[in-house]
Amino acid sequence: MTLTKHPMIARLFILALAVGALAAMSAPAHAQLRIDITSANPQPMPIAITNLFGSTPNETKIGLDVAKVISDDLQRSGLFRPIAQNAFIQTPEALRTQPRFGDWRVINAQALVSGAAIIRPDGSLRLEFRLWDVLAEQQMVGQAYHTEPSNWRRAAHQIADAIYKRLTGEDGYFDTRVVYVGETGPQQRRVKRLAIMDQDGANHRYLTDGRVLVLTPRFSPTSQEITYLSYLNNRPRVYLFNIDTGQQEVLGDFPGMTFAPRFSPDGNRVVMSLSNNGNTDVYLMNLRTRQSTRLTTEPGIDTGPSFSPDGNRIAFESDRGGAQQIYVMGSDGSGQKRISFGQGRYATPVWSPRGDLIAFTKLYQGKFFIGVMRPDGSGERLLSESYLVEGPTWAPNGRVLMFFRQTPGDDRGTGGSTRIYSIDITGRNEREVVTPTDASDPAWSPLIP
Repeated sequence: MTLTKHPMIARLFILALAVGALAAMSAPAHAQLRIDITSANPQPMPIAITNLFGSTPNETKIGLDVAKVISDDLQRSGLFRPIAQNAFIQTPEALRTQPRFGDWRVINAQALVSGAAIIRPDGSLRLEFRLWDVLAEQQMVGQAYHTEPSNWRRAAHQIADAIYKRLTGEDGYFDTRVVYVGETGPQQRRVKRLAIMDQDGANHRYLTDGRVLVLTPRFSPTSQEITYLSYLNNRPRVYLFNIDTGQQEVLGDFPGMTFAPRFSPDGNRVVMSLSNNGNTDVYLMNLRTRQSTRLTTEPGIDTGPSFSPDGNRIAFESDRGGAQQIYVMGSDGSGQKRISFGQGRYATPVWSPRGDLIAFTKLYQGKFFIGVMRPDGSGERLLSESYLVEGPTWAPNGRVLMFFRQTPGDDRGTGGSTRIYSIDITGRNEREVVTPTDASDPAWSPLIP
């Protein structure tokens, strides 16, 4: 077994251990329990999530809190329907021995989650969980997590990820964070601060104090650094921000304005736009050598670059043909090719972590849309529309998008709001991601190491 650490989250130690042998994964009389997420309208799976059993008041409280986070994570995915606990017949204590599967079938549960929260003599926390197939009457997966009691929430997200993966066949996305721009104040004097939170809105905090305008934050592949645009000293520059230390540094001293930064998949390069002498082009900077390479040379505006997950290609937007459209090129600038040919203007392309889709913002007939298309431009699908929707960002499993939506104010610039939403790539399950203030420019982290 190996220990994994993340310095920002109070030295989390997690061991994913088998809790007993995994039960046989198939049974002759029953098909394998699985959600078909490739169908156009998958029905949420009824799942019973019990409070993790605790033998002391503190353990009982942790077990209740962990179960709620797991339930909330799975419900927000739109693929699961947690059953109300007041319908449960068997108690968490009785489940320590074996489920009485008939008690769970009678309330129509297809899957069951049970477990325990244990404070060990050294003060550490052990969280155990088991996932059961109720119809087949067998265990599907069992694991234990060792951590500090204060880090129970992150362990709960990891349990939810394990359940999601076992029942969908795809990696989960719950043990992640979101960085965004928190907005306050009147529209004419907007205060914008970098903020960070867990994907469910917990552990929220601000990273900057609002004295300097910030825009377009993006995570590094390690989730430990953020690159963003800042107007420090009224000079628009791309910066690197270390989440753990709070240190920031300007990324190159270019003569013009730099903006729209994004990391390469290996974290060693940043691609961004540089505007100089009336022309805007895409540049690539090596973070080790600080050497930059110009990738585009066409007249007009080339911006919004985004790497493919293998690092070999870059999607970007350009008005070189007279209107904003999406283009793709090699990571060295070769083979530049337009891929968007639908009606309207296209912007903010973002490559899916799976490599199969590119998300974008579209403006057509006065409306904004969030959509996806294949990397060759085919298969365009529009997922959400509004007065203004913009800035898509992918969950690390490529299954869910976040974006921000602005509602209009009045003629005096008052009223209206800017909020973050999530949506499945099928266009279903659109939900607001609650933040303390108005919010824009979300960026989803990879799974936390």
